[in-house]
Amino acid sequence: MVNWKVTRRCTAVFLVALVTALSCIGYQLFGREHQDTLRRADAILVLGGEHDGREEYGLDLAREGYASTVLVSDPYRPYGSVDQQIMPKVCNAGTPRIEVICFVPNPSTTRGEAMFVQQIARARHWKSVIVVSWRFHLVRARYIFGQCFDGNVIMRSVPRSYAQPLWLTAYTYSYQYGGLAKAALLGCDR
Repeated sequence: MVNWKVTRRCTAVFLVALVTALSCIGYQLFGREHQDTLRRADAILVLGGEHDGREEYGLDLAREGYASTVLVSDPYRPYGSVDQQIMPKVCNAGTPRIEVICFVPNPSTTRGEAMFVQQIARARHWKSVIVVSWRFHLVRARYIFGQCFDGNVIMRSVPRSYAQPLWLTAYTYSYQYGGLAKAALLGCDR
């Protein structure tokens, strides 16, 4: 005969242990800083995502001399109201010293962005790229670029506040875990 009281307690203990373990591992993977030391590269890639200052940060890195080409992923067409204000300005921010290339990744994911970088790097003989994204995404982006890009990757997180409510942190970690699993399953078409 099954003792339901013991079964429920064991299930509750297991679930608490699982959530605790996933939270601790999630913090190590997604909550801590995993960016690399800045050094000169062939290009700077700004991954699509929130307009949280990442586009301006990528352009600032180019102005500081870290690369003369800035690739800006623009996966959110047609534009929403915020995109209409930001993206045309970013895509036209090139100067005689800085080339800005806005592109729509296919697929419209980090994997599509990495595949685009591999394609343009091969055509231009690039060996390295600085990848700009938000802190929670760096580990997953590094993994995907490791699958899809033959060159060296320098990961940089957008300098901004990463404070958020606990429920949003739980969602963010879950999303990143799912993205890592998806990347492991899909790999990269080369």
